Order: sequence, then structure tokens, then C-alpha cells
Amino acid sequence: MKTITVYDTTLRDGTQGEGISFSLHDKIDIARRLDDLGVDYIEAGYPVSNPKDEAVFDALASEPLARAVPVAFGMTRRVGVEPGEDATLQGLLATKTEAVAVVGKAWDFHVTKVLRTNLAENLAMVRDSVAFLKATGRTVFFDAEHFFDGYKADGEYAMRVLRAALEAGADWLVLCDTNGGCLPEEIEATVAAVVREVGGSLAIHCHNDSGLAVANTLAAVRAGCTQVQGTINGLGERCGNADLCAVAPDLELKMGAECLGPTGLAKLTDASRFVYDLANMLMVPGQPYVGPGAFAHKGGMHVAAVARQRGSYEHVDPALVGNTRRILVSELSGRGTILAKVAGTRFEEDAELQKKVLDEVQRLENAGYQFESAEASFALLVRRLAGLAEPFFELDHYNVVIKKDEHREAVTEATVKLKVAGEWQHTVAEGDGPVNALDAALRKALHPAFPNLAEMNLTDYKVRVINSGAGTAASVRVVIESRDRDEHWGTVGVSENIIDASWQALVDSIAYKLTKDRE
Repeated sequence: MKTITVYDTTLRDGTQGEGISFSLHDKIDIARRLDDLGVDYIEAGYPVSNPKDEAVFDALASEPLARAVPVAFGMTRRVGVEPGEDATLQGLLATKTEAVAVVGKAWDFHVTKVLRTNLAENLAMVRDSVAFLKATGRTVFFDAEHFFDGYKADGEYAMRVLRAALEAGADWLVLCDTNGGCLPEEIEATVAAVVREVGGSLAIHCHNDSGLAVANTLAAVRAGCTQVQGTINGLGERCGNADLCAVAPDLELKMGAECLGPTGLAKLTDASRFVYDLANMLMVPGQPYVGPGAFAHKGGMHVAAVARQRGSYEHVDPALVGNTRRILVSELSGRGTILAKVAGTRFEEDAELQKKVLDEVQRLENAGYQFESAEASFALLVRRLAGLAEPFFELDHYNVVIKKDEHREAVTEATVKLKVAGEWQHTVAEGDGPVNALDAALRKALHPAFPNLAEMNLTDYKVRVINSGAGTAASVRVVIESRDRDEHWGTVGVSENIIDASWQALVDSIAYKLTKDRE
């Protein structure tokens, strides 16, 4: 079995993506999660560029990772400067990491037009920098920036750059599709030429500007690269980098190579969502392997087929990458979908109830409801139609007031009056907007009877106009996502009044929490 080394650059290249910023604590947490995942090398930052990255390496030195090797990233020496006097190279050594990566130009266009030096000096910069770092006992990665574009423009010079690094002692030659514009057949042919003419241990680093970073990475492995570089979720500048959440399972499950191993693959979905959370980004539903919709089935025919043969509409078992199969309930559902949703519950043999549920789902979706992202509301719907819904409180009324004048910011105040455990509760709370205020007032009223609600919090709030032709009188659909220590769930509400739709979704979210805690 072919072994492929995995090099993660989420903490360096990934942070160059628009809107992405990790705190020092975030970076350390991500590094430890990557270490647990089974990554071999973690490019933890560019220490000379900012104090935060310097602090990352200090933290990793004081509390080392279990197996992954941190890598400090920098550039070759400057034009006309001796390696020992170059601030970047000195900064790399100051991190005291076992491994360092230096990037140098492999495209003659960049040498003459960007660096504004000559081709011979560029070769000397590469050779001197690698030799200087190697003399200190470091593992040295040489990043041949724009290598594939350089090879197309002047293949002989691009190869000379690689030879200069290899002869100076580089442990790894990293072939970079920096502009992300190559096709898989170009990558494969070029890597094969490098294997024949230069040799060395080769790594591939692809950007996704043509949507081909994963395909190009796999093509490079076929041609002889034994290390893959990328980021979790494909984060990175412009269109991002190769997504290791797709590269790793493709290598292991499709190409028979070994990289993260079965234990690491099984943690991949959790790692993906962990990074999204720290980056304050929404998950991509259709992201291959790890997306929440990667193994979601909606059409009745598909659901029925998957129920009979799991592989009929799934290319791999979702458990292999730590994901789960999801059966989506919608107006497209058939009896098989409802049966799949209630499988393993007390309602599995109740055909009459299943028919009622299907009819009600189709009626509600025609009115604007959607249960694909609101499985908690669906679970409560089933209980209601089965006569098992538990009224945790009785609402008298709620009221929301927004106060605004020219001298201060808007203030939202919500009042709720409801009966809980036979006692009337009348509470008021302020919040950052009407939903937050309603949530606070409702929790205040319910807390004495249900203190476990303190474990629950709302994580997302989405509003969608259903019939936009009606303008400001249009109906809206509100989806609220909530979580506690054990799971996260979604609920839905629909109304011509956005506050009422929000109230419906909010009440469902609380009812689901209380229901599951009692069972």
C-alpha cells in the first residue's frame, strides 16, 4: 500500500482567505485537532510576519504535539543579502521547529518582473537559503512557487530551480500550482517529467481557482508525488486550496493509499465542523464527504432504494468519514421516507400514523414550511399526530415593543404571560432584537420549572421570504438552529408576521429540548 504524507496549511495559507481570522487560542486548538486527526506536518504560520504566529510556535514548543511536526514558513533570502543576515531566515530558526518551509520563484516571469533580479541570482537565493537552513539540522521544504506556470513558460529553467534546491539539501520539493489554473492532465504530465529528470521527494500544493485543486492533487499522486498539501475545508486565498477533507478520503477509499488511516478518517467530519466553527463560517451543505448534505436523501425513490441497499445512492459508508446518513422530509417524500424517519421508534409499525404524517407534511410544505433543516419540528409533528405532544406551558399572550428615537439606538423589549406547572408567569426582558428578547423573556418564565434550559442556546437564525410577489405582506419562513451539550437541532415557523414565525420556531426549539430530556 502506498503511503502518502499529509501536510496541512490551514493555519497559514488557510488564513489568507477572505474574512478568515483565527485567534492565538483558535490556532492552538486547530493544531491539536489536526494532530489528533493524524496529519504529519502542520504549517503553523509565518513567524516573521506577525507576533501572533510567533506566539503559536512558542506555545507549540512549550506543549508539543503528540505526533505532527510543526513547520515554520518563510521566504528565501532577499536579493543581494547573505543568508545569515536575512531577517526571514533568522526568524525561521528562532522558532526552533524541527521543520521549515521556504518559498522561492520557479517562474522566470516572476523572477524578472516581480523580484526584479536575474535568473542566476534567483538560483543562488534558492541554493543559499536551503543550504543555510539545512546546515542547522532542519527538515527543509522548498516551495517552488508558480512551478507549473513556470514549467509551461520555460521548463528548463523551472527544472534548474528544483535541482538547485535538491542539491542544496532540500528534503521535499513542493510543486505549486499557485494560480490554480492547471488541468489534471497538465499536472500529471509535468510531475511525471520532474520524477524522470530531477527526482527527489515530491509534494503537491494546488489552489482551487479552476475548481480542480482536489483533482489536480490526485493526478500529482498518480504521477509520483508522495506528499499532499492542503487545508481543512479548502480554506485559502481567492478560491481556496485543495480540500484535505476530500483529498484524504479519496486517497484512502478510492486510490488504496494510506494517509490518515481509518481512525483519522472517522474524525474528519468533526474536524471540518470544528474549523468552520472557529472560522465563524457556515458549513457547506454539499461539501463532499463531510458536508451535512453529503449523505442526505430526499426523493422518495432514493430513500426507498437506500433503505433496501445502502450503496444504491451512496458511494461510501458515511461512517467511514465520521458523517451520518440523513433522510430529509419534504413534499417529495413518500411512505418510505416517513417509514425511514420513524424506523427504530414506537411509530415504526403504525401505518395509519405514517399516512397522517405524510399528508400533514405535504400540506404544511404547500403552506411554506420546510422540514429539511428542521428535523426537531418534524419529530414534534409526529408526536402531536400520535397524540403524545406534551404541553409544557399555556400561552396567554406575548408582546414585543421596539423603542427608538433620534438620540439612542433601538431597544427591544419582550413580555410574555404563560402558565407553567399550574402557575402564571409574567416576565419581561430586553434583547438584541425581537427574537433575542422573546427568547430571554420565555426562558425567564420557564426556568423555575425547567432549569435544564440553561444548557441550551440558539446558534443560528434564518429568514426566507416565501411569496416575494406580495412585497412587505409576504409570508416568511424562519429556521432556528439550537444546541445543547449533546446535539444540535433545527426548528421552523411560518407566518405573514416575522415575529410570529420566529415565536413558532422558538417554541419548537424549547419543546424539543424538554421532550428529549424527559425521554
